[in-house]
Amino acid sequence: MGARLKIKYNQEIKQALQKELELDNAMAVPKLDKIVINMGLGEATQNVKIMDPLLADLGSIAGQKPVITKAKKSIAAFKLREGMPIGAMVTLRGEAMYEFLDRLIAVALPRVRDFRGVSSKSFDGRGNYTLGLRDQLIFPEIDYAKVDKIKGMNVTIVTTSKTDHGARELLKGFGMPFRQGA
Repeated sequence: MGARLKIKYNQEIKQALQKELELDNAMAVPKLDKIVINMGLGEATQNVKIMDPLLADLGSIAGQKPVITKAKKSIAAFKLREGMPIGAMVTLRGEAMYEFLDRLIAVALPRVRDFRGVSSKSFDGRGNYTLGLRDQLIFPEIDYAKVDKIKGMNVTIVTTSKTDHGARELLKGFGMPFRQGA
């Protein structure tokens, strides 16, 4: 028994995309490559202790241990030195990636207040989609009582598509709720 969206992709979405994008080769059909979840935390420069709840939240959302991201350069104006921890990220591939996307589309996004759909303009020109989330409380894994600080995150969905159109059609096939008319 595999991930629900992976089965849906192999049985329905793949053939529909091949027809929609008029591709002769079945291997040229766009598919998900990876999903990167990134949480930045600038305040970690003053207090490294606030990284622990961030890592715990990100780990429970993604289902695997996050990697601490460190500053690449020193910036005096931000009191930042090279090598200081400033965030955390998780890269999901395979089954875990499909499971996360399923939870994001079916559970988390509908819990966003005043939700009208995600922007269809957040593609980067190379077939990747980045979605900014304002708080981590939309995920059911997060215990509301234990959260001391609301932290946002970026979710980047990397596809094998070379164009934004191919990636948009792929995400529509998965059920990504794009905003109408925008």
